[in-house]
Amino acid sequence: MLAANLNPDGRRTQRMRCHIRGTLEFLGKRLDVRILDISRTGMALQLEGWIEAKRGATVIVRCAELGHIESTVRWYRAGKMGLEFEQTTNTVAQITAYFRNFHRASSSS
Repeated sequence: MLAANLNPDGRRTQRMRCHIRGTLEFLGKRLDVRILDISRTGMALQLEGWIEAKRGATVIVRCAELGHIESTVRWYRAGKMGLEFEQTTNTVAQITAYFRNFHRASSSS
């Protein structure tokens, strides 16, 4: 990947800080979470407890602003977790709607 395609923080997509409350589901267990930041390809969570999901696991995040989002765990450490969204048509539509309704200034890229 060319460095010119990356943001100053080394990421491919711009992240927007947020403080959305929701739940994380993995293998029938639920955990309260707070979404710390979100981009068009993933999000970072602050977990309010511990869950057994490891890198590569599929989890579900549910919240009023996004609905039901399936994601893959990319990292998990110190009570925080990084997720990459599954690129289904439903997920892409949900994330697009979120940015259109909550982060209008960031949607013009």
